[in-house]
Amino acid sequence: MLLDPAAREADGEAVRIARDVLTGGTDVKVVVPESAAELERVLSHRGKRRPVVVGSDLALQRVVQALHQQGELANCPVGLVPVGQGREVALARSLGVPVQPVAAARAVLTGTPRSFGLLLDDGDGVVLGEVRIPGRRQGHPSGWRSLWAKLIAAEQVGPHGERLRVEADGRQLGGVEGPPRLVALRLPAGSTAVELVVRPAGPGRALLRVRASSVTVAGRTFGYEADGCPAGPVPARTWTAHPSAWGLLLPVT
Repeated sequence: MLLDPAAREADGEAVRIARDVLTGGTDVKVVVPESAAELERVLSHRGKRRPVVVGSDLALQRVVQALHQQGELANCPVGLVPVGQGREVALARSLGVPVQPVAAARAVLTGTPRSFGLLLDDGDGVVLGEVRIPGRRQGHPSGWRSLWAKLIAAEQVGPHGERLRVEADGRQLGGVEGPPRLVALRLPAGSTAVELVVRPAGPGRALLRVRASSVTVAGRTFGYEADGCPAGPVPARTWTAHPSAWGLLLPVT
């Protein structure tokens, strides 16, 4: 049981309940990693024990990242007992994990692994949810326009006025004039392709949505959020879809 230190402060009662249910059903070793290095060390010496995360989406992401770096992710389903509020456990909820500690802990004990995809960037960073590159806030977009065929060349302006080049499968994304309000990408559950969304600035501008195996964003420098955490600045970053890359224990349906 990998207990996120922040979880005890966020909801000590939920942590206690999860521990009681888990220890009542199996042999449990409780570990509270205080750093990334300690987490990696614990995972590398876990033996046949299955990692069970008790904490927020961020805690889950850190464990998946560490397992990926150790080359153990594909063969090691993860258990999760979400602890947190609102957006802190939004990913867990979207993946089908029960938000109540008793139900979540029981899913760890009796559930079955389900495969999910992830995004992997060219810096070896794992993204379970969404990447967001925020731009200038101008007006409100409306409508959707899907581009599934050839993409034409275009440039876009990033959060601080720098020029950004957005490519889907090696082709520059076209159809946007002026600075975008947002560039976002994710790998929807069950999908094999990255879903890329560009939200242009200005009223009446349609959203652009494209699917691709990989997405590259390049510019002078830009920052972004990956799973809600600030990253960068970087001059370029490529994200690639990796379907069925990891397993999560979910209730039997």
